[in-house]
Amino acid sequence: MAVLRLSPPFLLLIIALMTLLLTPVLSLDCKSEKFTNKKMYSNCTNLPTLNSTLHYTFSSENSTLSVAFTAPPASSDGWVAWAINPTGTGMAGCQSFIAFKDSKGSMVVKTYNISSYASIVQGKIAFDVVDSSAEFSNGVMTIFASVKLPETLMGEFNHLWQVGSSVKNGVPVKHAFLPDNLKAMAKLQLDVKASNVTTGGSNVTATGSSAANSPTTAPNNNSASGNGGIHGIIIFVACLFALF
Repeated sequence: MAVLRLSPPFLLLIIALMTLLLTPVLSLDCKSEKFTNKKMYSNCTNLPTLNSTLHYTFSSENSTLSVAFTAPPASSDGWVAWAINPTGTGMAGCQSFIAFKDSKGSMVVKTYNISSYASIVQGKIAFDVVDSSAEFSNGVMTIFASVKLPETLMGEFNHLWQVGSSVKNGVPVKHAFLPDNLKAMAKLQLDVKASNVTTGGSNVTATGSSAANSPTTAPNNNSASGNGGIHGIIIFVACLFALF
């Protein structure tokens, strides 16, 4: 039986392939997320596209919705956005928060009332903003925001999220139009912990988890998918060895 000797370039090729295969496996999971500002929220959900999550708390006493939206931007110099659309399901009409790095490399979050698909201009949104901030850590951007909701949105509303690859002169450049980008919209229910998320014409159940629940005891579907991905990598590498 011949002894397989792998050259350094071939070993580097295997390592590169394994890295590429591992990258999509390491997806975000809202139950295990911890924020550097120590903020905690009553509910969280893994959003169905763009490897993103949403933590949220709604206070009926003062009509305030506090959120933390987390997603990796399309590039390190890109942007992430979370929005409420009180009038429709698409981009037009969105009351948006967009986070990105400014010219000095510091994270900023700005508001945009997107009246049409043609222009994105910074300005006040239709809701009172109590506070907002953003952070960038480990390749992930997070938008923190609190807004006063009108009575018409206190039960359920349409929300959208998005990521982009670049910012030019302080203005976010258009995002990609891939399936994940086009399906980045859903309904958020504030009065129940289980939200029926509608995206791309199909119903997906997204369960919000209480902040009091322990992440170690909650089921973690991402762990199962991660194990499946690792098993696939092992099989892939074994096949490579078998070929030589």
